[in-house]
Amino acid sequence: MASSKLKIYERPKLHNPQLLLGLSGWMDGGDVSTGTVSYFIETLKAKKFAEISPEGFYIYNFPGMMEVTAFFRPHTHIKDGLIESFEFPKNTFFADEQNNLILFLGKEPNMRWETYADCIFFLCREFGVKIIYFIGSVAGLVPHTREPRLFCSISDEKLKETMQRFGLNLTNYEGPASTITYLTICSKQQNLEMVSLVATIPAYVQGNNPKCIEAVIRRLGGILNVQISLDDLSAVSEAFEKKLNDIVQEQPELAENIQKLEEDYDNEIFSEMGELKKWLEQQGIRVD
Repeated sequence: MASSKLKIYERPKLHNPQLLLGLSGWMDGGDVSTGTVSYFIETLKAKKFAEISPEGFYIYNFPGMMEVTAFFRPHTHIKDGLIESFEFPKNTFFADEQNNLILFLGKEPNMRWETYADCIFFLCREFGVKIIYFIGSVAGLVPHTREPRLFCSISDEKLKETMQRFGLNLTNYEGPASTITYLTICSKQQNLEMVSLVATIPAYVQGNNPKCIEAVIRRLGGILNVQISLDDLSAVSEAFEKKLNDIVQEQPELAENIQKLEEDYDNEIFSEMGELKKWLEQQGIRVD
């Protein structure tokens, strides 16, 4: 039962709030999904009011090499021989009453997608949520000197015009699905609207990407009609890009490829970057 997995600790004062989801896992390249939602939570001082119990949703003892299994196992911190912390995955709801916004920060479940989705839908019914947004990211042939493009998939045809008005591209994709795709399909059955927003980010930039997070937050602020300060993040983003530029200039082959990528990106040419794609794959970086 979804209601037994969902724990609601408080009942914030909300009226038909919007729900923004961020999940670690498959579509969290550059920490754009979790980093974006975390920034909203911290900056808006949103308060925790509910969570989904992790029991039954995750595989912890996944076989394989350490580099792979590390993504599945709980996180621990041991100092001077003493275990200071041991953390199972968290799936937490936060509320910002001033902006009538619910923010969800979690980890994509390995199992029981149906029950996980039911927990989210149960909370939506409890608090009158009418629309759900997800923010995610995937690696692509995008130069770090440009803002990422946002693509969207939607639960209902009538949302197309609104999303296009915000400058979003409609997704064309065939391949493995995510929990978010399942949520989007089911939301219509729940009389909810849902929009999945996915940013394409530079495949050759590993780790947290504050520039992409800043760009996504700026766009989301308009879509959600939420005013949010970006001063601190902008400073981090500028320093990040400067450091990247310095690194790129030290690698002439990469610098040449990125210059060509900038030209094609500005002219919306996405299929002629075979040389950069091959070079990235030689470095162990895939973009598909």
